[in-house]
Amino acid sequence: MRLTKLGHACVRLEKGGLNLVIDPGIWSGPDALAGANAILITHEHVDHLDAASVLAALAAEPGLRVWTNAAVAAQLADAADRVHVVRHGDTFPAAGFDIAVYGHEHAVIHRDIPVIPNTGFVVDGEVFHPGDALTVPEDGISTLLLPYNAPWLKVSEMIDYAREVAPRRAYAIHDGLLNDRGLGLMQNLLNVAAAPSGAEYARLEPGTTVEL
Repeated sequence: MRLTKLGHACVRLEKGGLNLVIDPGIWSGPDALAGANAILITHEHVDHLDAASVLAALAAEPGLRVWTNAAVAAQLADAADRVHVVRHGDTFPAAGFDIAVYGHEHAVIHRDIPVIPNTGFVVDGEVFHPGDALTVPEDGISTLLLPYNAPWLKVSEMIDYAREVAPRRAYAIHDGLLNDRGLGLMQNLLNVAAAPSGAEYARLEPGTTVEL
């Protein structure tokens, strides 16, 4: 399986010539959905869901399907027959990948801001994309897509979360709000998160592909 980091919280996974895209939002890049065979969406915030682009991709590719929660599905109602609603505990195949669903709610930003649904996805028992939550999968995973910087996230929480999940490797996501200085600082803090285990924790530049 190959993983390509796209903009902000979006990644593409490729296996056997098929492509799975997770969280194509407004900062993911113009070609985030090019060649997609399946789409997973964790929640409705625009940095994870560019509804217009997803609907355009569905219109252009009859075989394309989406899996997400009910709140996101409501925004994609114009293509309702191609959007599958999933929830915690579900499993399903998508574009040759085996998907397991974890989690219920977005992390709290502030008590005055309503909490929305958030749906994390484990792909092939290997890669976990938690969306905007610090969900710990019940089964161990090798590769964590680690939220890096967000209005709902403290650095101490990021470090403790990475250590609790304890993946063999972690790649930073949710980095679109950071300038070069912030990215440099956060790399140092990733090293702190990884220190007890010596695991590989890194941020990939958008467009970078790694073999898993």
